[in-house]
Amino acid sequence: MARMTAARAAVEILKREGVTDAFGVPGAAINPFYAALKASGGVQHTLARHVEGASHMAEGYTRTHAGNIGVCIGTSGPAGTDMITGLYSAIGDSIPILCITGQAPTAVIHKEDFQAVDIASIAKPVTKMAVTVLEAAQVPGVFQQAFHLMRSGRPGPVLIDLPIDVQMTEIEFDPDTYEPLPVYKPAASRAQIEKAIGMLCAAERPLIVAGGGVINADAADLLLEFAELTGTPVVPTLMGWGLLPDDHELNAGMVGLQTSHRYGNATFLESDFVLGIGNRWANRHTGKLDVYTAGRKFVHVDVEPTQIGKIFAPDYGIASDAKAALALFVEVAGELKAAGRLPDRSVWAAAAQERKATLQRRTHFDDIPIKPQRVYEEMNKAFGPETRYVSTIGLSQIAGAQMLHVYRPRHWINCGQAGPLGWTVPAALGVAKADPGTQVVALSGDYDFQFMLEELAVGAQHKIPYVHVLVNNSYLGLIRQAQRAFEIDFQVNLEFENINSPELGVYGVDHVKVAEGLGCKAIRVTDPGELGAALEQAKKLAAEHQVPVVVEAILERVTNISMSGTNDIGNVVEFEELATEPGHAPTAVRTLKV
Repeated sequence: MARMTAARAAVEILKREGVTDAFGVPGAAINPFYAALKASGGVQHTLARHVEGASHMAEGYTRTHAGNIGVCIGTSGPAGTDMITGLYSAIGDSIPILCITGQAPTAVIHKEDFQAVDIASIAKPVTKMAVTVLEAAQVPGVFQQAFHLMRSGRPGPVLIDLPIDVQMTEIEFDPDTYEPLPVYKPAASRAQIEKAIGMLCAAERPLIVAGGGVINADAADLLLEFAELTGTPVVPTLMGWGLLPDDHELNAGMVGLQTSHRYGNATFLESDFVLGIGNRWANRHTGKLDVYTAGRKFVHVDVEPTQIGKIFAPDYGIASDAKAALALFVEVAGELKAAGRLPDRSVWAAAAQERKATLQRRTHFDDIPIKPQRVYEEMNKAFGPETRYVSTIGLSQIAGAQMLHVYRPRHWINCGQAGPLGWTVPAALGVAKADPGTQVVALSGDYDFQFMLEELAVGAQHKIPYVHVLVNNSYLGLIRQAQRAFEIDFQVNLEFENINSPELGVYGVDHVKVAEGLGCKAIRVTDPGELGAALEQAKKLAAEHQVPVVVEAILERVTNISMSGTNDIGNVVEFEELATEPGHAPTAVRTLKV
């Protein structure tokens, strides 16, 4: 048997579980693990500037490719508490990441030793497992169990806390014979799938609502095959966006209170049956449940049995991994089609595309200061279908989801449930690290950008290029819009006159100087006619210098983005003028029909 420290055994297990990259910040209590990381080799480490940033990098890394598990590492005490937001983000969206923290020696954890905190108890509500390992011989088993849990059932994060003396203790461990534990995923039965398809066939205007669980299960191809076999239009959720191309003839558009399309909501309200796969009926997708559920039946397929019925009771529920279920859906549907027993959905599908061609929002404005809609129009022109977009929350993200186009799974990478400001910069770095050959484009408002902008230096140091589109109105735009209901405009103004950059007027922070000071490139745009050239220049600068490049668009101070103020998907307010001629929405996926 090989003899090695518990820390070295942990690193060897990481490699045998497929880990090639990690993100973190070293410290005294985790240094033995870092020593093992260096001695073992095979895991490339990216040094973050903030430990929360490392956790978001790990999440972006996981989301980029099927099978990835991002790893974030920090020392004891505040490093672990800093990563709680990252763990919350990951569990909210069913993303597996492994958080490894150092800890005070086992003998003094309870004695209020320096930076000794019960991080396992703090992390329990936002992880699938959080444990402080007190016996060195348990380290291999705990890491083996961690990967098993992260991948089994509904995916999610794990935290392993390692006291420094545990890390340094020698144990017997043979890495050459290590084997990962089998992954558990519930699988639908044929009888369940036959019943669900029977309900779909009995409907007149069915829809498939496809969520992030389909992406997590790497089942986009099966979803598309099933939709095409049955001719059923598909509504991707925000987390499922990209499961089928936006311009596909069966893509009905997104539904919801905010990140939705006019045609998506209209088609959903005309439906009479919904097959939900790998989705969780998030409240900003459904809005008022009486409106959302009225007049239609529901089947819900989810990998987590307790998710079924959590939001509302479906007419039929199936606990199954999305890939296992969709394989059977395709099999049964193929047999029915061969027997001529599938209904013709062409008229219903055509009606959804008719709405797509008529119910559009205007994006083309020539105003100065720039209207945000024009930014997304220019992004559609500048960035192709291979682009991976990264965003988190705010009016920038909501408008982006309404107006940008996504064509492939894992090409809209969005923190959906938690929505922490500051997520975008580090997540984009994680995505770009995981897929250096693909164009990565981040999208932020000015406040999201300012939360963790120090992580730009990580991109400069480690040569991780991407383009960051920053829409700046010097406002907490989403909160300001929400405050309209309270007739206030309070503590949401970010404007001030910067004594070092008077040319900015009241836009305050000089993001160009900040980005350049962190070793990156930056371009400021004030004229909408210059946006396209700026985005092209940004792509060239990122490729040439191998650093993040920020394109800052100076927006009009106030724009109200389309959303419902009554929690009703049938009552989304369109604050701006709508598209009434093709030139108003030149990058729409369907030419406007007037």
